[in-house]
This record gives sequence, structure tokens and C-alpha cells, in this order.
Amino acid sequence: MAHVIDRDTWAVRSDRWEGELQCGAYGSNSCLIFNYLPDVGCGPRLHTHPYAEIFIIRQGTGLFTVGDKEIEASSGQILIVPPNTPHKFTNLGPGPLETTDIHENGSLITEWLE
Repeated sequence: MAHVIDRDTWAVRSDRWEGELQCGAYGSNSCLIFNYLPDVGCGPRLHTHPYAEIFIIRQGTGLFTVGDKEIEASSGQILIVPPNTPHKFTNLGPGPLETTDIHENGSLITEWLE
């Protein structure tokens, strides 16, 4: 069965791509997070997941800490973080950082390390 999911189901605001959708409820083994980080230096703190996470950088530049490495990624690039790898990211600016994050699991499982 196909599902069409309206924006008001997952979006924080109707005027930007920001929010999350746990797709397991729709038969998918994935979750989506749409990040809109307007301020330089903002982003999630260090955490890990028991599955891989794929970051699609749609706009801006972010500094990703993945394990013991720091990786700068910009609009148009894709970053894949392996399962059980501590990671976090921040907006380097100028301007907002927008990412679409794909979690390879039907529900979000996060262990916060900071």
C-alpha cells in the first residue's frame, strides 16, 4: 500500500523543511529528519544510533564530528555515518544549514552522549 504523507504531519512550520517522520508506521524501514539550523554553531550534541545515518546537505556548510574525525560538508554533498559511531554536527555558516537525514530504521533510536 502506498502512503501520501501531508506536510502538516511532520513539519514544524509550513514555510520550511524542518521536522521529522518515523516511517515505520507506513511500512518503511527508515526515518527522516529535516534540519533547518539558522544560527552558526547550532546543531545536535554528540549521540549514536545502532544503524547507519545518511546526511544530505541541501544548503550551507556543516562541521560533522564522526568518531574521532572532523569533516566539513557543504551543499550537494552526502555523508554516511556507520552504525554505533558517535557523531554530531554544527552550522559553520554563513547562512542556514539545511540537511535531510535518513535513519536506516523504522523508528528513531538515539543514545545521547553529551
